Amino acid sequence: MAPKYRLQALLRVKQMEKKRAEITLARRLKELQEAREKLKKLEEEKAKIVQRTKESRGKMDRKMQAGGRIHEGCFHVNFLRKLKEDKEAKEEEIENQKEAIEACKENVFKARKEYFEAIKQLRMMEKHKDLWRKKVARELLRKEEKEMDELGQTIYSLRKWRGEKSEFQVE
Repeated sequence: MAPKYRLQALLRVKQMEKKRAEITLARRLKELQEAREKLKKLEEEKAKIVQRTKESRGKMDRKMQAGGRIHEGCFHVNFLRKLKEDKEAKEEEIENQKEAIEACKENVFKARKEYFEAIKQLRMMEKHKDLWRKKVARELLRKEEKEMDELGQTIYSLRKWRGEKSEFQVE
């Protein structure tokens, strides 16, 4: 019976570390994708605000040219001011989201590095186990050959002691 690999527990630990690093990397990639999607959504919202601002400005210009009242002009100016504030707030959200994306990229980089390190460690352990297995096989073969030699020597000695002639002797 072949001996048990003494570092099997460590090999299992390395396999679990690789799996954990793989899961972490997948999560970090998903977080990055979600952050990019959120940025895209924020930019679309900003574009809508810009479009509403242009439409409101055009509407105000048409009303004022048609002889609109001052009260309506104040309403439009306040509305445009609110849209400008919304646009600035959205731009700030976009900047914050870009920073979040950079943080996500850094997390992905770290997770990738940990994943590749875990793979490297696991491969080293697997290589060690493979070399150990070959060494054990060589030792077993050598032991078996030694036992066969001893058995042959014993049979030869027994026959010689009994005075039997070898089947391979020429007379």
